[in-house]
Amino acid sequence: METSKTVLKKQNSNRSFLAIFQKTALICILFLSITQAKAQSGNQTLKINPSLGVLKQIDAGVLTIGYAEAGPANGAPVILLHGWPYDIHSYQEVVPVLVSKGYRVITPYVRGFGTTRFLSEGTFRNGQQTALASDVIALMDALKIQKAVIGGFDWGARTAVVMAALWPERVKGLVSVSGYIAVNLEANEKPLPPTAEYGWWYQYYFATERGKTGYTQNKYEFNKLIWKLASPIWNFDTATYDQTAQSFNNPDHAAIVIHNYRWRLSLEKGESQYDGLEKRIAARPAITVPTVTIGSDFDGANADGKSYAAKFTGKYDHKILKGIGHNVPQEDPAAFAAAIIEVDGFGK
Repeated sequence: METSKTVLKKQNSNRSFLAIFQKTALICILFLSITQAKAQSGNQTLKINPSLGVLKQIDAGVLTIGYAEAGPANGAPVILLHGWPYDIHSYQEVVPVLVSKGYRVITPYVRGFGTTRFLSEGTFRNGQQTALASDVIALMDALKIQKAVIGGFDWGARTAVVMAALWPERVKGLVSVSGYIAVNLEANEKPLPPTAEYGWWYQYYFATERGKTGYTQNKYEFNKLIWKLASPIWNFDTATYDQTAQSFNNPDHAAIVIHNYRWRLSLEKGESQYDGLEKRIAARPAITVPTVTIGSDFDGANADGKSYAAKFTGKYDHKILKGIGHNVPQEDPAAFAAAIIEVDGFGK
């Protein structure tokens, strides 16, 4: 039988062990909390509409790309690309329609939006078209997707067109709002009629340092104005806009937007590794993959698609949506989803 001194020593030893254990556990909890706080401060935490699926993150090329994924993992892949000043929520009513048809739907944040981040602080914040297209190719490689239907509007349509022109083997079908909108820098140096120039007022604003500072400071109000101007009939509410506006808090957002528009006017250079791709797309090659283009009120006289129809030499269809502005997938999700399904059927 143990003596009272022995019991006392063991009790003291147990207390010491318990105290050490508690301190160690507390340190671990504090460390994990600090680590999580740092991660959240470096990688914006966003709430997305559940209809888009699950928000994920993957390293791809020079980025860690944030993307929503919905639908069966073995479903035919569809990648939906947003523009500026929009985000993945433009597709929140398109995705459920496609998922109901068995598609695997990937909706990524463009560089400078949402949870997409550059892997290195030293990487140039480049907004040129072939950089954005290369991002999507890198995403497909990272996700081991060899070929997908690609759909987009605004910047997203341009990215999709560049992909279809330069990497047709990766594009099963194309849906492009406003048609063949790849940038040609030489053509962009030529002035347009005054009424057309008026429509691009924000590009000229961005060309100034005042514009750069103004956009950085006022992006919430600025982008809301663009929404109203680009879709004058669409009666969106504050909650709808705010759902997207959280994506503009990305630390690289202003830099990417400003560079994109300055690059288009040859006011800033792109990166040399994209020179070869830019030279190829500047030649305006025909797009051979199955395509559906969409014209809306935003496109004015070009809504009928006649000015670019000849650029699409594969199986082709064009839709005209009246009473719809620039944000086609959010304003008329049924029509956009139908276009995706239609173009996928072209290849069967």
